[in-house]
Amino acid sequence: MDIILLGIAGGTGSGKTTLTRRLKERFGDHEVSVVNQDNYYKRHDDMTYEERCKLNYDHPDAFDTELMMEQLRQLKAGHAIECPTYDYTVHNRAEATITIQPAPVILVEGILLFCSQELCDLLDIKVFVDTDADVRILRRIMRDVKKRGRTLDSVVTQYLTTVKPMHEQFVEPSKRKADLIIPEGGKNQVALDMLVWRVNSHLARNAQ
Repeated sequence: MDIILLGIAGGTGSGKTTLTRRLKERFGDHEVSVVNQDNYYKRHDDMTYEERCKLNYDHPDAFDTELMMEQLRQLKAGHAIECPTYDYTVHNRAEATITIQPAPVILVEGILLFCSQELCDLLDIKVFVDTDADVRILRRIMRDVKKRGRTLDSVVTQYLTTVKPMHEQFVEPSKRKADLIIPEGGKNQVALDMLVWRVNSHLARNAQ
């Protein structure tokens, strides 16, 4: 099986997850697997909850990129992986893992995917989802308050102290490494159709 890694990067709340989900729904589990960079946040069992709350989760060093690259190499070689998981409510890696099976197309989603040149080199296709900052912060507030148990004050404070400056320092410049820049992510039907066509072409070659 010929496997390609399709990286989908972009700022917080940009629409990466929507784009990833729509591609996954379009092709299904047998054709597409998904790896989320957020699952590779480093473990911090040595810290208290209060200390973990103060960490900068929007810096490239927050991720165990070496583990992520190793597991992507395993998937590309046709081997299943035990992917770590992350518990946002306690700001730490969870004990559970999820089994991810290899598939012809591996979607790799994350804010800081393109900051590591070594990780970039593993990706066959690099897509950057580009969305206005005001839209992204509103989406982040809705997500973190409703789904991750955060308070409004904590979300706004985190955005202003780390998310926004790290976006400007790392995320925004990384889009220059993208092969394709998509405004509005999964809501951009033209761009989605282009990606569907590209994935279909790969699947057709695989089937020959």
